Amino acid sequence: MKPAFLATLPALALAACAAGPDYVAPVAPPAATAGFATANPATVAAPADDRWWRMYEDPVLDGLVADALAANTDVRVAVARLDRARATLREAKTDREPQAAIGAGGSYGRTAQIQSLPGLDRERATYDAGLDVRYEVDLAGRVRRNVEAARGDVGAAAADADAVRVAIVAATTRAYVDAAAAAERLAVATRIVALLDRSATLTMKRVEAGRAAKLDAVRIAALRDQRAALVPAIAAERQAALFRLATLTGRTPQDLPPQAAMRATTPRLARPIPIGDGAALLARRPDVRAAERRLAAATARIGVATAELYPQISLGGSIGATATGLSDIFTGGAFRWLLGPLLSWTVNQSAARARIAGAEADMRGALATFDGSVLIALEETETALSTYARELDRRARLQSARDNAASAARVTRARQREGQIDFLEVLDAERTFADADADLASADARIAATQVDLFRALGGGWQAAGGGAGDLSGSAGQNRSLAPT
Repeated sequence: MKPAFLATLPALALAACAAGPDYVAPVAPPAATAGFATANPATVAAPADDRWWRMYEDPVLDGLVADALAANTDVRVAVARLDRARATLREAKTDREPQAAIGAGGSYGRTAQIQSLPGLDRERATYDAGLDVRYEVDLAGRVRRNVEAARGDVGAAAADADAVRVAIVAATTRAYVDAAAAAERLAVATRIVALLDRSATLTMKRVEAGRAAKLDAVRIAALRDQRAALVPAIAAERQAALFRLATLTGRTPQDLPPQAAMRATTPRLARPIPIGDGAALLARRPDVRAAERRLAAATARIGVATAELYPQISLGGSIGATATGLSDIFTGGAFRWLLGPLLSWTVNQSAARARIAGAEADMRGALATFDGSVLIALEETETALSTYARELDRRARLQSARDNAASAARVTRARQREGQIDFLEVLDAERTFADADADLASADARIAATQVDLFRALGGGWQAAGGGAGDLSGSAGQNRSLAPT
């Protein structure tokens, strides 16, 4: 007749099939996977460029981004966390294997008289050595679900590391762009000061010749000093951007390569930005992938908690020797062995059901986080597209204003030399031109910054360091996600 515990195995195996829900990836609604709503003539619907910073065609920037991906401290922290998650996964997988332990020990003591046989010495040494083996029969799927949860944690940690890479690539490019744009603004500001210096010199000559009032010279000198005061501030902005660039690439400010500070014009794109569509965006964005992987892990942990409702069966064995002397431990009389199953079943299951309820709540929270990450990804991308389009429109108008102001300044200077207008008109024209020239340089800097914001919203950059995008376009299943009701 079979032992009683063997008769229960088929029923328990059948119960194991229901230990927690099977995970099915959530599905984004059609509106989230379609093309973007914001029209922008400077973008195209082609697949987004993963290594987008190369669109600037700047080898120095390419090298700085590579340095940042290799040496940035935030990236190193994210990679360490990924390694930690992988180690936890390896630990979880060991539960699927037999667990073996070798032990040996010795003791010397005195037993109570009532516990000793007549004629035996009550004080004696005891030596023991043996091998214990234990294997958990995963009937309820606890180990399997725990491994599944650990895999989800590894996927989330990998996506988190990718998100850090996206942020670091964007921050490095932004710092480089800011430094170059500040250099261009600095050149514009210096050029304006030089122009006002010439106007001040000409005005002073006119004063000395009695053809202009001393007040005219004072006014042009005041305007010149106002513009000159902007030069140190812009230079400080440039230095701050370079210091930030050094930190992002894992260097001290003194170690930043000289070529990083050589560019004196704002980087510009020679072709439209490829942006893809919503489906490609959600597959590429690391924060969306991280949220999806955390949802998978939370779903698996429902199974881990559910498995506690069922008996836990382990098969174990022990082999070894016990003797009162070291010389006797290797004799046949000291040999011992033990083999048998161990069944553990918690009768009071209130705590287990509470843990199941908690795991289900965590899953609902992870689903809400996933839904939120989808909405945020779309919002950030649409906002970046809209801002980019508006900045391009603004720049076109500022270019026209700057050209008109330059023409007006040239005409007023010529008419002043001919004595047709007074100095106030010249001063006003010079101020207008200076403002228009500075505004145009600032507009170029803002366009470059909005380009970086758009690239970051599109989620590219992490692919250069490896990784893979998840597929969120599968069929509907266990988890509801952003589906219209």
